[in-house]
Amino acid sequence: MLINFSKYQGAGNDFIIINMLENKFELSQKQIKFLCDRRFGIGGDGLMLVLKNDHSDFYMQYFNSDGKEGTMCGNGGRCIAKFAYMNEISNQEVNFLAIDGKHQAKINKNSVSLSMNNVNEIKVYEDGYFLDTGSPHFVSFVQNINSINIKEEGRKISDQARFYPNRTNVNFVEIQINKILISTFERGVEDETLACGTGSIASALALHYSNKINSEEITLSAKGGELKVSFNYKNKTYQNIILEGLAELVFEGKINI
Repeated sequence: MLINFSKYQGAGNDFIIINMLENKFELSQKQIKFLCDRRFGIGGDGLMLVLKNDHSDFYMQYFNSDGKEGTMCGNGGRCIAKFAYMNEISNQEVNFLAIDGKHQAKINKNSVSLSMNNVNEIKVYEDGYFLDTGSPHFVSFVQNINSINIKEEGRKISDQARFYPNRTNVNFVEIQINKILISTFERGVEDETLACGTGSIASALALHYSNKINSEEITLSAKGGELKVSFNYKNKTYQNIILEGLAELVFEGKINI
């Protein structure tokens, strides 16, 4: 079967996007894993399907590179919004539904901004902070991020019994004088990714919650680029959360599966 696809990236987070609004076929876990394979397939941190939805522009279904359906992906949401605009599925104000509910995105001249759901709870541990920003994240503040094996140490934390049975994504954050560095281990990818949208949100909220940063607008520098997180903190709830950064088409093509 020959299928059309597009590949987008947001701050180095790369995704395969397939328009299913008029297609009838289904993809198996094995096929999705093949498409995301960087040697034998297209390559990507995940794959997204654009599905029909009667109450919004479309439904975003997200799969991790292991072929299993995942939770919300922030950079994926920004990329699929750009895809929808570029393919005339929506206008510059994009409204779509995802696994965690409704989202609105805005296509700006040089970036895409995406609204995220409120965060009502942050769990404090001796070694970090745990919260759900559409996907579960553990945030650890470190002194020298470049000395850490993100894949190895991230997996160790993700596999800990306190995060059983769903495991967690893990973010390592270093506060420098002029910028904030972040590296993320993503479950489902089982490796470090160049950026993570929900992880950047989790890290920004943890920075604010721990009084390390007082601003309600925080920019984080991942290996794939910068992501800006803005929010309002009211009544012990993080509201009006916006994730903003670049989202770009890499290439389009056809592949036989």
